[in-house]
Amino acid sequence: MSFARIANAPAPRLGLGLAAVGRPGYINLGRAADLPADRTVDAMRERAYEVLDAAYGLGVRYLDAARSYGRAEEFLAGWLQRRPDAADQVVIGSKWGYTYVADWRADAEVHEVKDHSTATYDRQIGETRALLGERLDLYQIHSLTPESPALTDRALHDRLADLAADGVKIGFSTSGPAQADTIRAALAITVEGLPLFSSVQSTYNLLEPSAGPALAEAHDAGCTVIVKEGMANGRLAHAEPGSVLGRVAAETGATPDAVALAAVLHRPWADIVLSGAATAAQVAGNLAAATVRLDPDQLARLTGLAGPAAAYWSNRAALPWS
Repeated sequence: MSFARIANAPAPRLGLGLAAVGRPGYINLGRAADLPADRTVDAMRERAYEVLDAAYGLGVRYLDAARSYGRAEEFLAGWLQRRPDAADQVVIGSKWGYTYVADWRADAEVHEVKDHSTATYDRQIGETRALLGERLDLYQIHSLTPESPALTDRALHDRLADLAADGVKIGFSTSGPAQADTIRAALAITVEGLPLFSSVQSTYNLLEPSAGPALAEAHDAGCTVIVKEGMANGRLAHAEPGSVLGRVAAETGATPDAVALAAVLHRPWADIVLSGAATAAQVAGNLAAATVRLDPDQLARLTGLAGPAAAYWSNRAALPWS
C-alpha cells in the first residue's frame, strides 16, 4: 500500500510511532506514569495493541517501527494478525541501522548500537522480513548524520535500490543538530540516475525547527516528509498556564500536546506527523491536533520558542532512559 492510498484516510496526515511501546525503556518524559508498572513483554504487547487499536480507530493509517524499538516489529506483526480488517488499510514503515541490546531492561547501560554497514542491513532486512513479510511498505536508514558511511557506500545504495525495485519505498531518518545538511546530502544520492530516497523522517518541533527549510526542499523534490518527535520527547506535552504554549492552548481550547502537533501540521511540507503516544488517551489527545487552527499571531508566538539546535540536541542526549 502506498502513501498515496492513505490520502483519503480519516486522519491522513497523522501517524503512530511505536518507540514508546516497543521496549520497556525510552527517553520520553513521564514514562513512569504512562506505562504498566510491570513492563513484561506480555504487558507491553497488550499496551501496544491498545495504542494501535486506538490510533486505527481514530483514523491513523501510517504505522512506524524500527529494529531498535525492542519488540515493536513483533508487536506490530501480532496486531496485524489480530486485526485482518486493518491489515490491508495501513502503511507500514520500519527502520534499520540500530541494534537493540538492552535485553528488555529499562536500566541497561546501553540500549542500542548504531551501525550503518551493509552487513547490518543484510541482517536486519532479513529480521524485518521474517516478522512483517510483504507488509513492509517503507524501509528507512535509522538516524543518518553527515558522517554516516551510508551516505557514500555505493554497495549499500545498490542493495537499497534492489529493495526499491521489489516495491518497498526507501527512506531515511535524521537526528542531531546538522539534520538539514544530512537531508540535502541524502537527496543528492542517485542509483542509475534515479534518486535513491523517496521518504525522509526528521525531528521537527517548536523547540527544534532547524530542519524545516531542508524538509520543504525534500517535499518539493517529491519525497514524503514524516515528522518525528513533534512533542520533543514529552517536553511539550505539558505547559505552565502562563507560558507561551500554555496561553495558546487556553486560547484555542486545546491541550498543549495538540497545539504542539498542530503547529507542525500547519507546515504544508509536513506530509505525516507522528504521535509517539504510550496510552490510548494520549493517542486521542495527540490526534486532536488535526482540528486545532492557529492564527498567524499564535504561530508567530509559538515560533519564538525555538532555540539553538546544538543546545536542543545536547539537552536531548542528557534525557534519562526510564
